[in-house]
Amino acid sequence: MELAGKKILVVGLARTGVACARFLARSGAMVTVTDMRDAAALEPQLAELSGLEIRYVLGRHEEVDFTLAELIVVSPGVPQEHPLLLAARGAGVEVVSEIELASRFISSPMVAITGTNGKTTTTTIAGELFRASGFATYVGGNIGDPLIELVESGEKVDRVVVEISSFQMEWVECFRPMVAALLNLSEDHLDRYATFQDYIDSKLRIFSGQTEEDFAVLNADDPMVWQHASTLRARVFPFSRKMELGEGIFCLGDVIVFRHDGVEAEFPVEGFRLKGVHNLENIMAALACGLLLGCRPGESLAAVRGFESLHHRMEFVRSVGGVGYYEDSKATNVGSVVKALESFRDITLIAGGKDKGGSYAPLEPLVRERVRHLILIGEAAERMEAELGSLTDTRRAATMEDAVRLAAEISAPGGTVLMSPACSSFDMFRDYEERAQRFIAAVMELQG
Repeated sequence: MELAGKKILVVGLARTGVACARFLARSGAMVTVTDMRDAAALEPQLAELSGLEIRYVLGRHEEVDFTLAELIVVSPGVPQEHPLLLAARGAGVEVVSEIELASRFISSPMVAITGTNGKTTTTTIAGELFRASGFATYVGGNIGDPLIELVESGEKVDRVVVEISSFQMEWVECFRPMVAALLNLSEDHLDRYATFQDYIDSKLRIFSGQTEEDFAVLNADDPMVWQHASTLRARVFPFSRKMELGEGIFCLGDVIVFRHDGVEAEFPVEGFRLKGVHNLENIMAALACGLLLGCRPGESLAAVRGFESLHHRMEFVRSVGGVGYYEDSKATNVGSVVKALESFRDITLIAGGKDKGGSYAPLEPLVRERVRHLILIGEAAERMEAELGSLTDTRRAATMEDAVRLAAEISAPGGTVLMSPACSSFDMFRDYEERAQRFIAAVMELQG
């Protein structure tokens, strides 16, 4: 892809926008950056781009910049239906995402992982598997560093592993991972997508550039995922914790079994530090991605056994008065909370936040069966109480600190207090990390 002298517009100056603008300017493109925030709000980002020949249009968007560009690179936070992007497409301008731009300059075998839940854990494990087998490996995308930073660095790697969000897939054309994994599908981001199907369609674009030579790793236990198996060009490689597979990776008792082209490898679950049924699925998906691209079974087993939970995903905080406290702040959708509730019993659940528009109905059987107390916070509390409040003892709290203190008062020894919100954090907190920190701090303040 020739960039020198090309008129390119970068829309949005978040981290990916900064990385794209820097790469494009250093490649000789005529770069314009536009963002609705003004220069004062963007001072740190502009400092990163200091000294580069870039034209800025800040605090506004100008339609002429969109319709006269030769290429537009869109940050993930910009909706696909933005009127000026539609105007640009109408004028014949090519619009791509950062992940698409970067992929055009990468020749190393790539693994791409998406799904509503478990993406980060699965991506991180897969990266560790490749490294344990001796491959120089880049891990990035929606997790950590933008993929374009690998291109800009010029670093030569043997394998590329990327986490992909639905937003990043909205403007892909040629993106082609050798192995693409879809972990699960449940309602999410309905504050951005008009329908659940629109969200699903965006996720499925991860397979759109694949051929018969590539692999699609699919969750055979998730009907929303598996119904698309027959529509893909790539070779489907299923994973399941519920059924034995002739070809694929699955659980047989306490052993994970990998079967592919007549070769079989076994991975005893004993000794895994990651707990919970959701993590068993994440491990199987990561093993499939790694083993299909050359990872060795022995080194892979050792890497999985040494892997511990990531921050903010069902992370144990401490035990107080015989009650375990777990922080699951990244559970920003219902599907993620379902997996968390499946992993415990006698639960005091702290949930709520900014509502994302999906149904809370999938939580009903687990709330009825496993949640002894439900404590609701944030903007979504009223709606969640209307849908779930009759199923168990339900209370409200004004702050995270109040919720933790209340949970400590009403939880019995042997139980679990789980902060798993099913909502985004932006009504009360800067982000999910601040929400986690506030929960942890409140738990640490409890008197044992």
